[in-house]
Amino acid sequence: MKKQLLIVIAGLFSTMASAADLYVRNAGAGGAYSTVGAAITAASNGDRIIIQPKTNGSAYVENLTINKSLTFVSETNYNRYFIQGSINISPAAGRVVSFNGLSSGNFTIYNVTVTAATTGGRTTVNLYNCYLNNVDTTPANTTLNMSGCIVSGYVFFSHGRVTGNRMQSMNAYNTSVDTSLSTDNVEIIGNVTTFGITNQQSSYPFMMYNNFTSSINVYGSKPNTTNEIINNTVYQPSGGDVAPIYLTGNGNPGSGGNVLIMNNAISFTVAQTNACIQTDGIANVTASYNVATNAFVTQGTITQSNNTGAVNMTFNDTFYTVTGGNVNAGNPATAYTDLDLTRNDAGHKGGSNSWDNYWPADGGAKPQVNYLVTPRSISSGTLNVTGSGFTK
Repeated sequence: MKKQLLIVIAGLFSTMASAADLYVRNAGAGGAYSTVGAAITAASNGDRIIIQPKTNGSAYVENLTINKSLTFVSETNYNRYFIQGSINISPAAGRVVSFNGLSSGNFTIYNVTVTAATTGGRTTVNLYNCYLNNVDTTPANTTLNMSGCIVSGYVFFSHGRVTGNRMQSMNAYNTSVDTSLSTDNVEIIGNVTTFGITNQQSSYPFMMYNNFTSSINVYGSKPNTTNEIINNTVYQPSGGDVAPIYLTGNGNPGSGGNVLIMNNAISFTVAQTNACIQTDGIANVTASYNVATNAFVTQGTITQSNNTGAVNMTFNDTFYTVTGGNVNAGNPATAYTDLDLTRNDAGHKGGSNSWDNYWPADGGAKPQVNYLVTPRSISSGTLNVTGSGFTK
């Protein structure tokens, strides 16, 4: 009797239907609105606002308050529209605000901000293919989905999925505990950060995969959860007073749970500490198959196996590469194999969440998948696939 495999695609790529399209063009050409604010006033929930980039590169100079579920896109494919002003999103249960192709210009005072906590549900903000100054979506019950963006400053968010972005620093941080919980974890995948990645929220488990960063810091965690720091490249040539992977309660909210630190490539200049990983007991920490150019020294209680120090590796923080002894040095289990099905390469290009899934962020003005999860193997039953994407 021949066995058959039934494959069911359980996860669907995310889309958002638009009720109507409203156009914004310089001087209101062709009967369009002349300002983005006027289009917002005229729009209804679910509408799409299509903005024409000005031909001379100048900005729509206006501060915006968004109090509806709206999608903002560029009229010219992959050319960003320039809004010089603050963008404040008013929260509401079920509100979804999406920006694709927004440029805030090089003005550090103009940020994308959710202004308050959401009551009775969640507010969702989607930022795709944007050039931004700072992003703050830390109020309770707010989700940020962000991909393919360049941020000249910081990204603070309380919950969401952040993939394939370049920024100064990133902090998953909640000003207060969520009351309308999302079913998804905090996921930080395939990003570049100059000044590190931090988890300082206690509402969700966190997953940090395949980032190129100078440090990973955990100042809070959700009790009784499993959290993962896997296949990151942590490169700190300047040194510091704490380990490049640092876990501490330090008086901040949340402690407990389990943190798995695995398949990371680490290099740092020894300054006040020579530890690769440091913890003060905030969680149950397990470290395995990590490789470092430094001697593999740890501080605090850590369950360890198969970690290696004094590995010959070369790091490049201009082209975001790591080469040498990280190749085939990660966990040999099938679940962690590289995209070519060879053994896991420690660092940001190893495993199924490889950096190469997300970079280059410019897909040549084509639709882009910004998140995809499939199992490594399946012998019977149902294949569950989860994915999302956006069009440029």
